[in-house]
Amino acid sequence: MASWYMVTLIGKDQPGIVSRITAELFKGGCNLGEASMIRLGVNFTIMLMAEFNGSAQALTTLMTPVTNELGLHLHLDSIDGKLHQHETMDVSITVYGADRAGIVADVTKELAQAGLNILELESSVGGTEEKPIYIMQIDGHATQGVALIEKAVEVIKKSGIDVGLNITDVMIG
Repeated sequence: MASWYMVTLIGKDQPGIVSRITAELFKGGCNLGEASMIRLGVNFTIMLMAEFNGSAQALTTLMTPVTNELGLHLHLDSIDGKLHQHETMDVSITVYGADRAGIVADVTKELAQAGLNILELESSVGGTEEKPIYIMQIDGHATQGVALIEKAVEVIKKSGIDVGLNITDVMIG
């Protein structure tokens, strides 16, 4: 019986990582579910769901030659697949602020208190070393309604952070 695993890989960015990893998983009989792959600094990270007809140890054995060759660190966790059973994004929030320690914690605390379930968060640093800017893109689900998120955004703006809110009317069917 097939089991689902969360495959996490981290290493120095280089061409061919995605191609080599996904080809190895395919050759080993894996079915891939959702995935997130991104470069952070000079590093590359992959998180993907893989359905595999074997144990975590067998999957590790399958992947070890290619991960060693690419210099990647591998971590596996057993998970529930449930591919089509997740919340849908209904708000998108952009944040621009002076880069400082605590900006992510401060912004996400306000949003969490307003009932935001963060589904995806990406951030980067812009500006210059003398005047760095922290940039976040947050996609989420307003579990207690959009009005509370709008109020939280106003509180964040009063702290000197530029915040934009886009409401998405999601129709599934």
